Amino acid sequence: MKLVKDGNVAAFGVLYDRYSARALRVALAVCRDEGRAEEALQETFFSIWNSRGAYDGRGTVAPWVLRVARNRAVDIARRNGRHAGHRAGAEILETLSCPAEVCEQVLAKARGRDLLCALDHLPEHQREAIVLAFYGQLTHVQIAECLDIPLGTVKGRIRLGLNQMRLALHDIV
Repeated sequence: MKLVKDGNVAAFGVLYDRYSARALRVALAVCRDEGRAEEALQETFFSIWNSRGAYDGRGTVAPWVLRVARNRAVDIARRNGRHAGHRAGAEILETLSCPAEVCEQVLAKARGRDLLCALDHLPEHQREAIVLAFYGQLTHVQIAECLDIPLGTVKGRIRLGLNQMRLALHDIV
């Protein structure tokens, strides 16, 4: 990060290669649309490059990058609305070939939609901790560092959120 702060483009490329896949998953979890998630990813790294001098070096880089990605994705989701996530993706329409595959894909898509719906109904602080843990693949310690909250609070938010999601999904099934 020191090299990135100094304007080293190669170091920035390493930063991008290291964190872009995880940042994209976080953005996709928030935006629920590949195009918007990719836009959020682009804005994330554009923002990191433009504000690289503001990075204070406290903690690890991963939570900071994923926090920026989440914030950019939230901005894009608010700006564009959530209706885009309900359209069928081109890749799904192209891969459908037989009735059994169609049925499996419909069930998988429905389960995924139910899971995201349950996640949407959580309080913001629980949803944020779960997204960082499961989509951002951060440890509890990294989440605590990223959100600037105690480790026990992170664990509690994740536990409570997952319990609420389990109850919501149990009602659906």
